[in-house]
Amino acid sequence: MENNVFEQLANRYDTEERMELARIIAQEVRIELQNSKSKSLMDYGSGTGLVSLELSDLVNHILLVDSSKQMLEVAKAKIAHKGITNAEVLYSDFTQRTSELKADIILLSLVLLHIPDTNKILRELFKILNDGGKLLIIDFDKNDKINHPKVHNGFLHEELTKRLSEVGFKSTEIRTFYHGERIFMNQDASMFISSSKK
Repeated sequence: MENNVFEQLANRYDTEERMELARIIAQEVRIELQNSKSKSLMDYGSGTGLVSLELSDLVNHILLVDSSKQMLEVAKAKIAHKGITNAEVLYSDFTQRTSELKADIILLSLVLLHIPDTNKILRELFKILNDGGKLLIIDFDKNDKINHPKVHNGFLHEELTKRLSEVGFKSTEIRTFYHGERIFMNQDASMFISSSKK
């Protein structure tokens, strides 16, 4: 991931549009987090915590992981401001080095599209998950109108399911849950949620 871009964006990242999209995503993830009160959630590529900080009431502990220090500074300020006691941040990039951390649930919200080697990151996240753990991916459906050298143009459900299975996940449920105007590089797009069990 190109850090500097996100470092520069950090303080003005939480636009009205991004906050609205995060609300829609958080609503969808809430459904997946029923009965997770005793579980730990890792939000990988958390940015400013727009999605995961809305979910702190559903889990025991949240770890926001990002490779942008500035984004995490914004997230830290939010945690303090909202008085959230079960969330902390970690500056790290698992595409560069392996983590010894463990988590029951890992969330990747609009992150996979920024990672060139998707198989490598999926393998890393699989290792971090506890047995029986769950990987939640929210991303864009494949979109041929998008063409950018640093971003995947979305994902096909069958292809992603196959990759997750090759990494070792036992089962994956995937479905499109939202269609929006100009939400993906100024193009109309749809988002899916994928839930995979280790």
